[in-house]
Amino acid sequence: MSALVLTGAGVGTADVATVAREARKVEVRPDVLGRLQKARTVLDQAAASGQQIYGLNTGLGANLGTTVEGDASAFQRQLLEGRSGAVGEALPVETVRATMFARAAMLSTGGSGLSPTVFVALVDALNAGVHPVMPSLGSIGAGDLVLMTALARLLTGEGDADYQGRRMPAAKALMMARLVPISLAPKDGLSLINASAVSAGSGALVVTDALSALAQQHQAGALTMEGIGANRTILDPRLHMARPAAGQQEAAKVLHDLLARDEAPAPTTLQDPLSIRCMPSIHGALIEALGQAKRGVEIELNAAADNPLVLSDDELVLSTGNFHTASLSLAFETLGLAIAQCAAASAARFIQLTGSGRNGLPKYLSPVGGASAGFVPLQKTATSILAAIRHRANPVMLDFLAVSEGVEDHATQTPLAVAKCAAMITLWRRLIAFELLAAAQAVDLRDGLTLAPRTATVHTAIRALVPVLKEDRPLGIDAEALYAALANGPWPVTLRPADLVQEKS
Repeated sequence: MSALVLTGAGVGTADVATVAREARKVEVRPDVLGRLQKARTVLDQAAASGQQIYGLNTGLGANLGTTVEGDASAFQRQLLEGRSGAVGEALPVETVRATMFARAAMLSTGGSGLSPTVFVALVDALNAGVHPVMPSLGSIGAGDLVLMTALARLLTGEGDADYQGRRMPAAKALMMARLVPISLAPKDGLSLINASAVSAGSGALVVTDALSALAQQHQAGALTMEGIGANRTILDPRLHMARPAAGQQEAAKVLHDLLARDEAPAPTTLQDPLSIRCMPSIHGALIEALGQAKRGVEIELNAAADNPLVLSDDELVLSTGNFHTASLSLAFETLGLAIAQCAAASAARFIQLTGSGRNGLPKYLSPVGGASAGFVPLQKTATSILAAIRHRANPVMLDFLAVSEGVEDHATQTPLAVAKCAAMITLWRRLIAFELLAAAQAVDLRDGLTLAPRTATVHTAIRALVPVLKEDRPLGIDAEALYAALANGPWPVTLRPADLVQEKS
């Protein structure tokens, strides 16, 4: 895989995923370093003129009115030590890598005044696989400052690192990777930490995973329509042009294409339950929410979100609130609700398939009948999973307290909103596995059914992992096998992200 070149613009969520998960190398276009040096010069000149610059010659937060005297570089080390207050389990390495890359992408815009040598050290550590051990609890979304101190301390040789799968002192990890600790010029420490890179980096991974899960949900829904004998006239594009709700036409087209064949079978009913008949509306709302989250993350990845901000062309250094991610938090809260709604519809379709026998299907999808439990016990498990999803769908962005003597009296809880979505996707994929399992059984029990080419591919992939149910057996094992396949990425039919989320001009 070719290296990803940072230019100061154009970084997308998929770029973050390849760097975080596939160890894609990162290079820096030469003019980026020139941009950084120009901003550094403006910053130094402003400081030399006697201008008060937050975090350079003043304290932080409630200490804003305190003037920093003496060694400004030593103050940057003090700043990092004093704000290393994160606790809890360490973030996964892929999340840390996403964070490191996200901060590098943001810094490449040239708004921080960061010393070019520090920027290069960050990129070098990422490429060498030297990752800070970053505790997960401490950010309220007014920037991810407390979490980001682990990254800045790593570059100075402090704290712990993860290197080649082992935890060790940061200084040792840098030495083993043939890197050296950096020295911090005035404001360098603050420039490294005062940003929402954890939110943006982890958000990019969530968007990537949600796109993959949505593709799988489309396939499960289409196979359900095959197995239950649904009336597929609901996918007629003219219906969705008549009411062009968010994402609805796109969702209907994807489902229509999955079910495309030379001659469609006759429907078994005039109207199906809402979880089937309204699938384009439900999936369309998720497509819209995903597009909003993707756009929000990519704004952050390509933006100068620093405080204070260096405006090089105007030779100004100004205080900002650019680190505050209210719109990003709202986007992920909305995405979580859209995922929950889609998951609830999947669970409803599973119960329709596995119930008392709809559209000619046998009771509980059991071919033997009688006292056979068939699929019905899994209805309880599906309900418990949906309850866990619904719990995580509750909003958190309004949950904050005023801190730092009231200076920081608003927060967004963006990292928590993103983390909730990540947990929901894992649970949602389990419901998708349930739906695929039941839909495949329904297909096998419907005599004489010829599947569309793409749904046939989905069915074949399921049967390669789990056999048809002929008598009662532990279906939880089958569901876990399907979930494992889903969790590993696009499966079984690959749908491009562009098929799911349309870019808006």
